Amino acid sequence: MERMASYAAINTEPDDTDPMTASTGSLRGRRSRRGKKDVGFVGQASWTSSVINLVNTILGAGLLAMPSAMSKMGILLGIFVIAWAGLTAGFGLYLQARCSRYIDRGTASFAALSQLTYPNLSIIFDAAIAIKCFGVGVSYLIIIGDLMPGVVEGFSPSAADIGFLMDRQFWITAFMLIVIPLSFLRRLDSLKYTSIIALVSIAYLVILVLAHFIKGDTIQNRGDIRVFQWAGFIPTLAAFPVIVFAYTCHQNMFSILNEISDNSHFRTTSVISVSVGISGLLYILVAITGYLSYGDNVGGNIVNMYPPAVASTIGRLAIVILVMFSYPLQVHPCRASIDACLKWRPARHSRQNSETSPSRNTLLNSAKPGPSLSKIEMSDLRFAILSTIIIVLSFVVAMTVSSLEKVLAYVGSTGSTIISFILPGLFYYKISSPDSPHHQRLMKEDDDEDEYEYDSGDGVEGINTERKTAHWKRELLRKLSLSLAVYGCAVMVICLVTNTFFIASH
Repeated sequence: MERMASYAAINTEPDDTDPMTASTGSLRGRRSRRGKKDVGFVGQASWTSSVINLVNTILGAGLLAMPSAMSKMGILLGIFVIAWAGLTAGFGLYLQARCSRYIDRGTASFAALSQLTYPNLSIIFDAAIAIKCFGVGVSYLIIIGDLMPGVVEGFSPSAADIGFLMDRQFWITAFMLIVIPLSFLRRLDSLKYTSIIALVSIAYLVILVLAHFIKGDTIQNRGDIRVFQWAGFIPTLAAFPVIVFAYTCHQNMFSILNEISDNSHFRTTSVISVSVGISGLLYILVAITGYLSYGDNVGGNIVNMYPPAVASTIGRLAIVILVMFSYPLQVHPCRASIDACLKWRPARHSRQNSETSPSRNTLLNSAKPGPSLSKIEMSDLRFAILSTIIIVLSFVVAMTVSSLEKVLAYVGSTGSTIISFILPGLFYYKISSPDSPHHQRLMKEDDDEDEYEYDSGDGVEGINTERKTAHWKRELLRKLSLSLAVYGCAVMVICLVTNTFFIASH
């Protein structure tokens, strides 16, 4: 059920040719660039590279499961659910961007926000993220082992006589030699070339589905097609998690926010909306054309439905390339979450802790010379040890277990729901409270900028009106953020119940 894939960041130097520069530069110059102060940190990624990064993180193997999900819901309801899942996932990303304003530039993370909001629960949050990312990473290695023998046989049928080429463990070991060096890179934007390859693989899979639909070579195997009717409440409920989790990319969103050169509100919001919009359109396109190709007879992976041919064999190889380059992107957040768990200490006295927390001092006091404590990166030795442990354990599990479907079903139901809906909603609701000292500090910075505008001739009446509007929007956003957290809890319950009765029971 956990079918989402994560991809690398693309880092290009910002320049005057960035398609978003001209539009944002005219939007009230200084205010359009408002973001958390850099305090010595400057991002390198452009708007374009950030969009590519997020699209690569969202799109993946879940793309191939969309026709099957739509077959359970019908075309009309399927389109609505895909759009709704994109809207809610995008709102979670937006809340992450809003929360990052309360953290020093370049240091935003789930762990950092946990320390500011729910310090005693942060270890639970980070453990859930680590387990989820580790499980998905292992599933990618299993997919490689399962698909490569068929890919080799598809290109050369005589290769079936060569025993080790049909051995899943051989291919897992061989591909580990590729992903291990990538997994030891600290920054997402160091994987820009693999991200380009991943985009090409995604494009090929989309074209493959469209080509078979246009060619019509699947008509003889097509079942019934439902436009307005669904297959029933139970099948629809079972397909719902596939669509919801296809948008899971939140584990790498803070890295995108940390690395983007211009982290103003308009720029980060446009990155989210464009990325989710592109992904949603591709999901709908593949879902409709794939479903119309096979109707109710469509399988969980539409590429596996196509008759043996070079084109479909290349499609299976494209899936292998996708998951291969997705594995390092699961190691990245997994490593950070494990490190946060190891550093966690219980906050015995919340009041005292809030007064002495380095993050609080960074936010509420003037910046002092020297590096911020929150900016201290993992040491090279610690980084290497944690990376090695994650890689070795995932390799051992993938070599000894042929299927993690049941485990991943529960991991996805909890981990993906927590990072996509529950944590963004709870974090923003807590940290944006009028009683929050972090919120008060941020509002003071905004007021200081308003005063600057007043001195510059913008007018006090316009500023007061803008403040009232901003206050109303913040209150609405807080209510919506709490609603997203409640929605996430409901999704978790639905998915756990579905897993218990439809997966664990088989």
